[in-house]
Amino acid sequence: MGGGQAHSYPPDKEEDRKSPLAAVAGLRLQDAPILFLLYFHTAIRAELTELRRLAVAAAADGKSDSYSREFVVELFRRFEFLKLVCKYHCAAEDEVVFLALDAHVKNVACTYSLEHESIDHNFDSVFYCLNALEGSENTSKALQELVFCIGAIQASICQHMLKEEKQVFPLLVKQFSFQEQASLVWRFIGSIPVILLQDFLPWVISFSHPDEQEEIKNFVREVVPKEKSLQEVVVSWLDKKHRTGFEFHIELAKGVQPLDGPISIKSKFKFHLIKNPLGWMKAPCFQTNTGNNPIDGLLFWQGAIQKDLKEILAELHQVKTSSCFQNLDFIVLRLKFLADVLIFYCNALEKLFYPVLVDVSNIQLSLPAQDLYIASDIKHLLYLVNYNSQKGITANEFVKELCQKLESFVRNIDIKFSLQENEVFPIISKNCSKEMQQQLLCISLQVVPLGLLKCVVTWFAAHLSEDESRSILHIIKKGYSLTHASFASLLLEWFLLGYSGKTSVESFRRDLEKVFSSRCSFLPVSIEEDAGSSSFLSDMSLGKGSKSKIIKPVFVYKGKKDFPYSSASSHGIKHDFSVEKNCVDYAIDEPIPMDMIFFFHKALKKDLDYLVLGSALLTENAGFLPEFRQRFHLIHFLYRIHSDAEDEVAFPALEAKGKHRNISHSYSLDHEIEAENFSKISLILDEIYEFQLEYSSGEPVTLDWVAKRQKLCIDLQDTCKSMHKLLSDHVHREEVELWPLFGECFTLKEQEMIIGNMLGRTGAEILQDMIPWLMSSLTPDEQQTLKSLWHSATRNTMFDEWLGEWWEGHKIAKETEESTIPSRTPDPLEIITTYYPEVLNKREAICDNFSRTSSNGADVELLRLPNIDDKVKAFKGDENCSECSKLFSMSSDKRCNEAADLMGWTNEPDQKFQVTHNTGQCKQLKTMSQEDLEAAIRRVSSDTSLDPERKSHVMQNLLMSRWILKQQISNLEVNNSNNGEGIPGQHPSYRDPLELALGCKHYKRNCKLFAPCCNQLYTCIHCHNDVADHKLDRKSVTKMMCMKCLVIQPIGFTCSTVSCHNLSMGKYYCRICKLFDDERQIYHCPYCNLCRVGKGLGVDYFHCMNCNACLSRSLSLHVCREKSFEDNCPICHEDFFSSTAPVKALPCGHMMHSACFQDYTCTHYTCPICSKSLGDMQVYFKMLDAFLAEEKIPDEHHDRNQAILCNDCETKGTAPYHWKYHKCSNCGSYNTRVL
Repeated sequence: MGGGQAHSYPPDKEEDRKSPLAAVAGLRLQDAPILFLLYFHTAIRAELTELRRLAVAAAADGKSDSYSREFVVELFRRFEFLKLVCKYHCAAEDEVVFLALDAHVKNVACTYSLEHESIDHNFDSVFYCLNALEGSENTSKALQELVFCIGAIQASICQHMLKEEKQVFPLLVKQFSFQEQASLVWRFIGSIPVILLQDFLPWVISFSHPDEQEEIKNFVREVVPKEKSLQEVVVSWLDKKHRTGFEFHIELAKGVQPLDGPISIKSKFKFHLIKNPLGWMKAPCFQTNTGNNPIDGLLFWQGAIQKDLKEILAELHQVKTSSCFQNLDFIVLRLKFLADVLIFYCNALEKLFYPVLVDVSNIQLSLPAQDLYIASDIKHLLYLVNYNSQKGITANEFVKELCQKLESFVRNIDIKFSLQENEVFPIISKNCSKEMQQQLLCISLQVVPLGLLKCVVTWFAAHLSEDESRSILHIIKKGYSLTHASFASLLLEWFLLGYSGKTSVESFRRDLEKVFSSRCSFLPVSIEEDAGSSSFLSDMSLGKGSKSKIIKPVFVYKGKKDFPYSSASSHGIKHDFSVEKNCVDYAIDEPIPMDMIFFFHKALKKDLDYLVLGSALLTENAGFLPEFRQRFHLIHFLYRIHSDAEDEVAFPALEAKGKHRNISHSYSLDHEIEAENFSKISLILDEIYEFQLEYSSGEPVTLDWVAKRQKLCIDLQDTCKSMHKLLSDHVHREEVELWPLFGECFTLKEQEMIIGNMLGRTGAEILQDMIPWLMSSLTPDEQQTLKSLWHSATRNTMFDEWLGEWWEGHKIAKETEESTIPSRTPDPLEIITTYYPEVLNKREAICDNFSRTSSNGADVELLRLPNIDDKVKAFKGDENCSECSKLFSMSSDKRCNEAADLMGWTNEPDQKFQVTHNTGQCKQLKTMSQEDLEAAIRRVSSDTSLDPERKSHVMQNLLMSRWILKQQISNLEVNNSNNGEGIPGQHPSYRDPLELALGCKHYKRNCKLFAPCCNQLYTCIHCHNDVADHKLDRKSVTKMMCMKCLVIQPIGFTCSTVSCHNLSMGKYYCRICKLFDDERQIYHCPYCNLCRVGKGLGVDYFHCMNCNACLSRSLSLHVCREKSFEDNCPICHEDFFSSTAPVKALPCGHMMHSACFQDYTCTHYTCPICSKSLGDMQVYFKMLDAFLAEEKIPDEHHDRNQAILCNDCETKGTAPYHWKYHKCSNCGSYNTRVL
């Protein structure tokens, strides 16, 4: 067959091959018959490996063009055969295996059935590359592209099979008994058309070890029904030597001139295609006796079909008249069977007889080709037949509608059969020899699946007269004499069984019920014409909201029309593997929280394209490696964060719905396999990087070095293309199958909680990478939508504040990198200089005085931030991220307000205070009288060159000029003391004086912070707050002192003085919180906008968006109260949010400091806020029961009851009178109060 020669393994690889049964731990074929299907997996893997090896060898060898053409033709043949194997293997799994599994375990088959759709289309890229080779001038490049395409297909199909072996087959072994598995295997085999099955089986076992081949043959004998002739046929197929081409096509070609002369690849390949198997060219006419031609056998098929249809129509009219529906099920079953017969009849005409008509005849038909086809009529009939069980209409309505449709159907069938008889068959009879006609008729029987063939043959034989039967028997004997004698004997046996009448109606009914019991329940929603495929196309919404779109159903079998094995598959009626949906209505045009996932997918797909293009560029440009490597690690990092969030948050939430259990396991397996592929790319990149480093020292580049690097780059490009294929398909399947369920089955609030939980596991460092990366891939409208959804999910948190502070620092760092000369803010005193009275002209003395102070290095540099993370620097999408602060920061107006008042300007922490070079202004201000000030204001007022806003600004500066001068002089005095003169606290402080560990009782660090409010140095903000009567605002801290060199400098991660050699101020540094620590693990929470002790969000903590609190991951299930962490402790009244003391979550959802809880529970057992019990108090309540049992109640209160309310179960009730203890009759708690 087209699969090529029987695969022979090299000696060194022979021992490495493992039995496919190793995929399911330790089981043998005799223990679990379903594992027979794994041999298909083994064969497909081996064939893909061999085809890729051949392509790689050809690309490396690069022989002559003639060799290349022969090579491409062979690859065409083998890939077309492999495509058929994969197509019918997937179809049989959908029709038989998955359908049976779905009855036992829901939501597993749907995902794998969806993956099957893409497998058939995977081969299109290979065929495109092979066609491109025909006229390609650059053969080596075209061959390399072919290798990449084969690698992508191999990765996709092998990943699919690996997932099946990990999830599907263990479930099949667990859920089905030995006999049930054996039955599934036979139904699997029987669902494949005979014409393909007789070549599939020998091809599959040719990849197995000889010992395994004998085991497989013995197993098949046990699985095949106990019918001697049938067993002989199947075993003979297994014993048949695997061949290299479609030899039966050659036999069919007798009587027609074969192809010869120069041919193109396509025309030569056409000879081997089942799609047009014959490949005839125009041939001389072969005159035959028109009265007795084998082609007349098709008229017998037409007659049998028409006869049964009319009988069924008459029976339906009788049922309609009598309203007796006892036989309705059998009538519908017969209609389904006839629909299958019609489909196989039509396929035989389309794929066998019509190509002969076109190739051997010069006669043009006088009617349109579509008039010959009846597929659309069959489609409507099937829709109606399967309508009743799904829609629940009454039997009367169903029969009435079915009668009308069937009458129209019978009329159309009669018309088209008449056209075929008068227009088509005479041409074939005139131009083809009797031998060819016999071969065509025999091959047409082989388009029927083996499992249905017996029913078809016995049914057909029962409709023939003696002369007709004799003619058909003669055709079978003569037609199969050249091909398969044992198969001819089997057909004759079945034919005689049907003709003899030994098959009763009840027996035939049982056979039909057995065949159709494995069929799916059909669920067509709407009918859409699809030229060439005649498939039902059901509209299914992706999900309501802004991302809604109409897509085709996920289980339509596209392309499976060559030799369909059932009416369901041939007409695209989807299998009902879909999950049950509990839809929640919401506004169609409104964005939904789950749209954030689609935005991430869009960015991910954009970067997958970058990986493919970048890996190709890397082959030619070695200098591109650092940028590509950084970008790849960013993509890998963000993908891992996203996949972990899906596995830990989104998927469990969906499966918790119950109806959707097991639906996400396949996608989690995808994540595992994709993580391995990312690691593979990372290893290749590291190898290229180390390889290039070896020759970076200036050594001459050798040819061997170039060849090795070229090979590594090709491997990288191949792996990147495979990754692109796998991840793109994965994302597509999620968007088609999985994510719409979130929009349909969760309310907007629930979706928001899921998104919040995913974001709550994402730390500040990750967001600093993710936000620019994500925003750069979106349009302005999408950015606005993302902003709205993000704000909605984090509305209870401090995320906006964090984003504003981080993004402002990001812009400052970026501007500092882009500009080597920092801009200087104009001095307010310079603005008003031109309006001073001219009599004040003595300036030099004070000017010299301030010059001396300035020369000592008093000027303070502008704030220098530490470098942004390398991943963000490496990213080339920053130009689109300039809108980020506008989209996310709620305080942008305040930061961007150009008309800020002077008080805000002078108090700005980052403002650089300095006395201008014209320091004579100070003398003028000190000697200026009130009259001089008024004169200056009048000069401003009369200046026509100033606009009103500018005039107001200058006049305000004049009025406050003396205050401004005082602030500048004060700042200069502070700066002048940087050399160790006069700043309180300008000395080292020790956390442990004995160990000489620098820091304080709060933190271990190597620096002190300068508090501008007190003009003093403190080791940390807490040290300041402990001794001062006010709190230090962290935003106002812009300077620090290194405790090694004692130099005051702009705050930063390291000391800026040369003598300290970039001494680190602490292992951890937070630019926002101005926090240094050299001892503990600390992280900055972007939602608290505070630093917390711990390893980080997603590691040991997560942030609950509703509680607005960082909680241990062990508390993922907790009583959630909105903004509960913003309250005060009910015992000590200290704020939880900024407290450094441990906090305990109570069972009721309230909070309390752990220390307060220990003290409080010494005397109380109820929450001080809601009065619920703080734990399980059953032991205490039993003690009270014993106490009350011994206590005697006075007689006057003996029969008295009291109305109570239980604080624990919140139930009202009554309890016997007592002065203190009242037991709840509902829950047994004594935590009650009297009403």
